Amino acid sequence: MCLLDLLSLLQSTGIEMPMLAFRVHNADVLAVSKPVPKPRPGWALVRVRLAGICNTDIEILRGYHSFCGTLGHEFVGEVAELRGLSAQQSKRWVGQRVTGEINVSCAAYGYRPVCALCRRGLQTHCANRTVLGILDHDGAFAEYLALPLHNLHPVPDSISDQQAVFVEPLAAACEILDQIKIKNFTEAAVLGDGKLAQLVSRVLCTSLRRVVMYGKHEKKLALASLAGVKTHRVRGNPSDAKHIRETYALVVEATGSPSGLTVAQQIIEPRGHLVLKSTFHGAAQVETWPIVVKEITVIGSRCGPFLKAIALLRSRKVDPTPLITRTFALNDAQNAIHFAQKTATMKVLLKP
Repeated sequence: MCLLDLLSLLQSTGIEMPMLAFRVHNADVLAVSKPVPKPRPGWALVRVRLAGICNTDIEILRGYHSFCGTLGHEFVGEVAELRGLSAQQSKRWVGQRVTGEINVSCAAYGYRPVCALCRRGLQTHCANRTVLGILDHDGAFAEYLALPLHNLHPVPDSISDQQAVFVEPLAAACEILDQIKIKNFTEAAVLGDGKLAQLVSRVLCTSLRRVVMYGKHEKKLALASLAGVKTHRVRGNPSDAKHIRETYALVVEATGSPSGLTVAQQIIEPRGHLVLKSTFHGAAQVETWPIVVKEITVIGSRCGPFLKAIALLRSRKVDPTPLITRTFALNDAQNAIHFAQKTATMKVLLKP
């Protein structure tokens, strides 16, 4: 009997099948045994194949969003069960490898009427949304998770699990291309050399003649260089931009540090575009007068288009797999979280 048949049999008899999951607990993660999620009508139960550890997960452990559930929003899995859908849909989807958008809006919960933001087409900003592994929705550091079917995207056979687990952060990098008129620029600066900064720089390289990454870590900068990104190692005070001699019309701040915004304001040209990608627990001390005096356009940038990210992976224009430092078994998630916080570490994966 296969796993999917066993799940169906247990559920039909009312027996709750337990699974391993890791919940936020005192700035760490704690292993728990809990029932496999029961999907709502129109939702899918997804068996997790790989999950990625993100800087946002680390910031949640430091208090960001005050989340106390199961972490994890970067994943690739396969559909184990659908609920409230036709036999034809089930035949198409069950067993399909998928990745999923993390914001779950009004309609998926059956709210009527939906909120004003959803009526404007801003489902990722839904007033009643939950966010996988971040806000009121248990995430991917578990054997199973549940999401609405319309949040899921099939993973083509030509894309490996190791590539597909990057779709969510790669989509966040692609969001920049939707937020600005990229054809108006020939070059850009990316502040930061971490996981998201690496993906942002690679995405920008598909559209711009020159992308320069500014970071502190020689090995991380070397990874960017291999992908065709120009790099500059920053030394000294991270909030002092004297060591950066160039200015840019387009700057992406992805340092994950409160000091990143200060540096970005110093190196951006008048009437330049500043894209903010960093999320962290706490506040940034920053002067706002440069925004006014330089007439800077500041753009907050979060989640992005999954289809564009999948297309980049299929075309081989972006290959994120060199960023993988290590893969841990799910039951070793505590050690994985600690390892992910080491300075030289890039992407850490969990495999159930």
